Amino acid sequence: MSKLTFQKLKQHLDDAADILRGDIDASEFRQPIMTLMFLKRLNDQFIENAEKLEKKHPKEIAWGDSDYHDFFISENARWKKINDVDTNIGEIINNVSEIIERENPSLEGVFSNTDYNDKKRFPDDTLLDMVEHFNEHNLANSNLENEDIFGQAYEHLLERFADSAGKSAGEFFTPREVVELLVNLLEPQNRDKICDPTCGSGGMLIWAAKFVKEKGGNSKNLELHGQERNYGNYGMCRMNIILHGIQGTRIEHENVLKNPLLLDKSGGLLKYDKVIANYPFSQNWNEKDYASKDSWNRFKYGIPSKKKKADFAFIQHMVSILNDNGKAAIISSQGVLFRGSQEKKIRESLVSEDIIEAIIALPENLFYATGVPACILLLNKNKSKERKNKILIIYAAKDYEDQKKRDKLRTQDIEKIISHLKAYKNVYGYSVVINSKDIIENKYNLNVPRYVDITEPEKQLNISKEFELLQKIQNEWSKSQQIIQKDKKEIKL
Repeated sequence: MSKLTFQKLKQHLDDAADILRGDIDASEFRQPIMTLMFLKRLNDQFIENAEKLEKKHPKEIAWGDSDYHDFFISENARWKKINDVDTNIGEIINNVSEIIERENPSLEGVFSNTDYNDKKRFPDDTLLDMVEHFNEHNLANSNLENEDIFGQAYEHLLERFADSAGKSAGEFFTPREVVELLVNLLEPQNRDKICDPTCGSGGMLIWAAKFVKEKGGNSKNLELHGQERNYGNYGMCRMNIILHGIQGTRIEHENVLKNPLLLDKSGGLLKYDKVIANYPFSQNWNEKDYASKDSWNRFKYGIPSKKKKADFAFIQHMVSILNDNGKAAIISSQGVLFRGSQEKKIRESLVSEDIIEAIIALPENLFYATGVPACILLLNKNKSKERKNKILIIYAAKDYEDQKKRDKLRTQDIEKIISHLKAYKNVYGYSVVINSKDIIENKYNLNVPRYVDITEPEKQLNISKEFELLQKIQNEWSKSQQIIQKDKKEIKL
């Protein structure tokens, strides 16, 4: 019997999307598809593990003792319970989900964020087709090419339907190559504590773990923390992390600006070696709610006004959770580099405390359903001696692969940015190192074109060739004048 490969699983999930088409928007496909697949996966793996245990232990231990299973699935919550009904299927799926979450506290919020009993969105005939569809494959480990295929399949599904999700796509999916760039900029190390305070589907934390593993470290030694405001995305993040086999994680559900939950035992903000984030640009907020209620002193540089949105609130939160040697890579709108009023004062403080190590201007059309020009802020609480009181400005906006729906960073574009960050020197038209004096002279305006000459260089002229061309034009003009004079004589003008 052939093993289930990533290509087969990817096609299987695409076919599941075709079943849902017409009942719900494509932007909503990822959640019900992944949830049902995960339910089936947990069931099949539990049964496989129980059958192995039964060869060594009494039946009641193999099938009834949760200590012997990563995830315990009791008899009234197994896939058979869903498979045996053909009416009110959504109600049964909801009940099974609630039981599994109750018996496995680490799965709380993973399944129950989707209401399958909403018959307008999930009619019985559609759910019946979905259940029959997922019956096609046994998803236990013994039937898989490798366990990584579930994480790969999740990323495929996210990317495939990110365009359909419109502006909300940015809430749960940052393009893979952009995540790769941020992780490579940060270079997470073994035993790092890493946080994404607006973690969406958790992709940045997962890629950080991959980076450490590929460099020979042990990803199990990492502490990976995140917080996510959207409850659906929070559940998807937890599922994504489990499907990738990532351990040592703590994901919280709440608005991080109003109520940060990643706290130590005394109620203070946890501090991290690395912070990585793509926060929601220009999010509405009321600064009055934060001026007097924030007990963590996160906005010590200033509270951005409602008019300028919450960008610098997110950035200051990230600064506040860095430890004394901490580094952060943050995707931001470029507006934070030059907008005035309170935001200018905040920039002054970041510059005076020498926290900004680099600013990287990105191509405009990298992100799903938004053309807002973005940049990366690379922050460092402990800059090396040679980088003190300096900022590297990189203009990477012209390096990308032009695609129909959105542009894409290529491997060579990522490598170019990384190599210039390491070199930390002036390269005409691409990068420049500025110092505090430069910034003060420009009144703390950090807009990239103010420092990097992005104009196209004038084309070098070949004087001899241009002279030959001019002579040729003159000769042709002289000949045409002679012809005109001859014609005039002939017609006696």
